[in-house]
Amino acid sequence: MRLHRLDLTAFGPFGGTQSVDFGELSAAGLFLLHGPTGAGKTSVLDAVCYALYGSVPGARQSGQGMTLRSDHAAPGVRTEVTLELTVAGRRLEITRQPPWERPKKRGTGTTLDKAQTWLRERDAASGTWKDLSRSHQETAEEITQLLGMSREQFCQVVLLPQGDFARFLRADAEARGKLLGRLFDTRRFADVEKRLAERRRAAESRVRDGDADLLADAHRMQQAAGDTMELPELTPGEPGLAETVLGAAAVARSTARERLTAARCRLATAEAALAETDRVLDGVRERDRLQRRFAEARERAARLQERSGAHREAQTRMERARKAETVAPALELRDSAEAEHRRASGAESRARALLPASLADAGSAGLAAAARRAAGELGGLESARRAERRLTELLDERAGLDRQERADREVLEDAETWLADWEETRAGLQAGIESAQRAAGRAEQLGEQREPARRRLNAARLRDRLTEDARAAGEQARVAREQALAAKQHWLDLKEQRLNGIAAELAAGLTDGEACAVCGATEHPAPARKVDGHVDRETEERALTGHQQADDHRAGAERRLAAAREALAAASAEAGDTATEQLAREAEELERQYAQARETASALHPAQERLRRAEQEHELRTAAQREAAVRAAARVGHRDRLDREHATLEEELTRARGDATSVAARAEQLERSAQWLTDAADAARTAEDAAQRLKQADARLADAAFRAGFDTPRDAAEALLDDAAHRELQRRLDAWQHEEAAVRAVLAEPETAAAAQRPPADVASAQRAAEDAGRRVREAASARDAADRRCAELDRLSARATASVRRLGPLREEYDRVARMAGLTAGTSADNERRMRLESYVLAARLEQVAAAATVRLHRMSSGRYTLVHSDDRTGRGRSGLGLHVVDAWTGRERDTATLSGGETFFASLSLALGLADVVTDEAGGVRLDTLFIDEGFGSLDDQTLDEVLDVLDSLRERDRSVGIVSHVADLRRRIHAQLEVVKGRTGSELRRHGAR
Repeated sequence: MRLHRLDLTAFGPFGGTQSVDFGELSAAGLFLLHGPTGAGKTSVLDAVCYALYGSVPGARQSGQGMTLRSDHAAPGVRTEVTLELTVAGRRLEITRQPPWERPKKRGTGTTLDKAQTWLRERDAASGTWKDLSRSHQETAEEITQLLGMSREQFCQVVLLPQGDFARFLRADAEARGKLLGRLFDTRRFADVEKRLAERRRAAESRVRDGDADLLADAHRMQQAAGDTMELPELTPGEPGLAETVLGAAAVARSTARERLTAARCRLATAEAALAETDRVLDGVRERDRLQRRFAEARERAARLQERSGAHREAQTRMERARKAETVAPALELRDSAEAEHRRASGAESRARALLPASLADAGSAGLAAAARRAAGELGGLESARRAERRLTELLDERAGLDRQERADREVLEDAETWLADWEETRAGLQAGIESAQRAAGRAEQLGEQREPARRRLNAARLRDRLTEDARAAGEQARVAREQALAAKQHWLDLKEQRLNGIAAELAAGLTDGEACAVCGATEHPAPARKVDGHVDRETEERALTGHQQADDHRAGAERRLAAAREALAAASAEAGDTATEQLAREAEELERQYAQARETASALHPAQERLRRAEQEHELRTAAQREAAVRAAARVGHRDRLDREHATLEEELTRARGDATSVAARAEQLERSAQWLTDAADAARTAEDAAQRLKQADARLADAAFRAGFDTPRDAAEALLDDAAHRELQRRLDAWQHEEAAVRAVLAEPETAAAAQRPPADVASAQRAAEDAGRRVREAASARDAADRRCAELDRLSARATASVRRLGPLREEYDRVARMAGLTAGTSADNERRMRLESYVLAARLEQVAAAATVRLHRMSSGRYTLVHSDDRTGRGRSGLGLHVVDAWTGRERDTATLSGGETFFASLSLALGLADVVTDEAGGVRLDTLFIDEGFGSLDDQTLDEVLDVLDSLRERDRSVGIVSHVADLRRRIHAQLEVVKGRTGSELRRHGAR
């Protein structure tokens, strides 16, 4: 990396624009950046770091770039830093603008503008700058990838802060580890430690969880086994836990099986005793049943003897009831005749109550004659009914004439009103037809103009689209031409390189004793050798193929461009120069007028149809007016005829109604009177017939009772039983006979009689003995089941514990392996004698490289006295690996770097910084660092040591490096001719260059 130019505007103490030409300063190899304290020497280095990474070193970065703006800058000047540099063979320019609050363009106050970044690359062929990116993130990624260093590494390697390295010399191992960790990015090794520790914790957790499950199963086995299993106090993760649990489980299973065998023997004995007590209990229960059966039979016989009198009375009553059943038909006939006579007498009384008093005592014949007279009078009213109906029809006809008269009057008025406006209506309809005819002609004219306008608009739109296509095709053709030129130049460069190294390519085919194809010699004492970057035939041919493909792509792009331009010319010729928007508006207006004319013309047929319907309406209304006048004349004669017929019918109806309100009311009176007389005559005849039948039924009942042996019909009726009483009496007689037979059968049984002669049975004692035997069987079965369940549960839990032990085996092995690795990497294992962490081990190797690189320069700066060495000894109880000592060649002893004097500390830290720069550069992929800065510390050196230090720095030019020293030591101004002075003033600092060409 080489710096070329730095431009500052309103940055830090610099209020205006300042420029630094590092190309001229670096020509001498060593240049001095000096100025009074606070002038801004370090701000120049901050600007370099800000341009590259978008931030400044250390604590000076705050406020997201807001504090980088100079307090001396004018309000309208924006802070800006531009750096031009070469890195990895590429010439780049980086411009950064931090965010700033600028005055508003309108009104008062300020507004915040965001930060801006530009990255450009110089094209060596054309000598122009090409934009690469305007993104903060893309620029940062590009610079970090090219430099191969983060901002912290760059600040330590390129900007060499001597104070930091002086502290690094005196720091403890932990502080050195933090700095080296940032520089060499050893986080992956710390991540390995962390990952191993996490795996160890995870494996330990799984093992502990497995042990906890195993202990839980062990406690379940202990609970299932009762007092037969002894389990010592165990914790998850304890060694030997699995063997202890499995051994205790085996003992518990053996004891449980022994107890199961004993429980089975006790159950068999109890079941035999239960069978014997059940047999005895059955015999006692049977004797008790027979004894109670005999006693119950004796009691039933005594109760039958007590009820013998009632049984004889029931037999007598059953015999009288059977005799009375022969008189039952006559009784039923007499009751039916009596009920019929009562119903007929009631109906006759109700019918006579509706008759006039003059007919209340009349016989059935008189009532029938009166009914016939009322029916004859009713028949004489039929003619009056017809007259009444005709009168109603006359009234309806008169009302119809009135309605017709009103309707004709309305028709005449409506026709007169409509006909009065007829001429005006017809003129309006004619005007509408004429307007529609004119619109139809206009629509035809506009329709002929539509298609040309539409074609011209489409051509204009095609012209606009082809203009964009031609522009895009032109850009593609330009890019293709540039790519073709670049590919051709690349091929020519490779071809030139191959021709320059063709001797080495030919020498590769030489063989001792064979003639050279160029000079013919058979000896080849010094054949040409291929140098780095040698171009062979295959590489040249690939470049040629790339050049040909790029040229084909260019030709295709130019053909597409020509086709696009030709199509554009055709479209422009048809569309003309009128803008597409104007043509679209004209076409839209034409379409609107056409649609309006079409819409108006479409009303022609409806207008003609309305005129035709209006003329028909005129004819209909004129005819209706004439017909209404004719009907009015005819109604006058019809109304006179209806009036004369109405008077005649009214006279006839007055005679027929009598004192009734109408003929219908008079007819209703006669109909009601005739019906009442007819009903009364029928009821009188029915009552007379019922009385005759009742008298005949009484005679037959008396004869039947005498023949059945009863004194009177009443005695026969009292002896007769209904169905329910007969069934109840028969049931009682049958029950007596059945009970008497059952008692005799029980008393005759030999087993029952024999049991009655024996002592009373003691069922309760036998029941208690059987219950005791059953309880002992249940207890034995419960004990047997519990022992069986205990054995099954112990077998199940033992199998699960065995499976858990097998499953935990690989987990324990993994945990032991991971824990051993985690302890080694963390420095806590006994195998790690120096207690050195993995990250510390890697950093120790890096520190050893840094110390070796620093010793080369320290040896020269100290005139061969001092050498830096790395030490991995432990300090106190801490960990080892990052110790740094200095070897004094004068005393031959190794001592701590904290014992160096101030001047010795300076050149030791300078040597360390330069050595670290070399190591970090190699670590970053060998990126060449052609510009370095050393900040302060030279004031602590004497003249001789200062000369030696400057000689060492001057020797860096041998590797084509330039070194900038930042210092305010006056003696350096005499020794270093190329200088950049920072001059501070009330309006801000300025930069002045001295002694550089």
